[in-house]
Amino acid sequence: MGPEDLDQILKDLPIPKDPKVLVGLDTSDDAGVYQLSEEVALVQTVDFFTPIVDDPFTFGQIAVANALSDVYAMGGTPLTGMNLVAFPIKTLSPSILKDILLGGLSKMKEAGVALVGGHSVEDPEIKYGLAVTGMVHPKRIITNAGAKPGDQLVLTKPLGTGIIATALKAGMASKESVTKMVESMVALNRKASERMQTFASHACTDITGFSFIGHTLEMAMASQVGMIIHSPNIPLLPEAMEYARLGLLTGGGHSNRQFFSCRVEADTNLSPLLMDILYDPQTSGGLLISLPPDQAQNLVETLNKEVQMDAWIVGQVVEGPSGKIQII
Repeated sequence: MGPEDLDQILKDLPIPKDPKVLVGLDTSDDAGVYQLSEEVALVQTVDFFTPIVDDPFTFGQIAVANALSDVYAMGGTPLTGMNLVAFPIKTLSPSILKDILLGGLSKMKEAGVALVGGHSVEDPEIKYGLAVTGMVHPKRIITNAGAKPGDQLVLTKPLGTGIIATALKAGMASKESVTKMVESMVALNRKASERMQTFASHACTDITGFSFIGHTLEMAMASQVGMIIHSPNIPLLPEAMEYARLGLLTGGGHSNRQFFSCRVEADTNLSPLLMDILYDPQTSGGLLISLPPDQAQNLVETLNKEVQMDAWIVGQVVEGPSGKIQII
């Protein structure tokens, strides 16, 4: 389902209003937030998808890291998870499903998340993911709607997972590119989220299926600001550009370009291949954090030194044009 289809469906739903819903559908944020008390709010999200790597255990790890990321992007702490499984039990060995679930459990254990249940259906196509419940203080929620003019944008993972996964399916991906892709996707955004909360972070989102451009635009629209992206600063996974050159692109990337390009102004000298990657759907991508310039540099240095995590300043927030981005 493309972003235009989802946008139209959600637009027509008669969503009931509830004052305890602190974050709902209005800003296309990463997770919903429901207030329980003056000091506690629930963060809830759900995500599942088909395998993007061959190894079942690794697929389980990626799916769970991806689902937990939405809670981290809100500044929350994930607490519990419920497995969502679709599996062709009559045609594939149950051991494959067991390995998927073991991979998922390994990431839940790393995140300190308790598995409390789940739901499974028989399906000809494998799908796996997680429904996650977390917790956040109502006054310390970090949404995608708080970016301020003058902020800089910090990205915590490189781009290109969709294109490299496509190359893998075509049998054309190198071992190095697949290894780097998997390392990125299985890495939790927990430490980046924890460090983000120690700075004056104004807004955050995680980069997933709607691409770097799509999720950056959602932040710009929700915050009613413009954004300038500095293309030389964009981090890319090894060989992503080469696979884009070979035309190993995703259908999701095409849908993202169709839906979001009307709000994007790109320098005419910009590489078309880089634009392909900027529209590429990501799986378990990094956090995009908006915070003041001095804080942004300090966050990057903190992530580099304290948790050995790469991070890059990739752009800045400007007053306008509102809800649009420029790529230079």
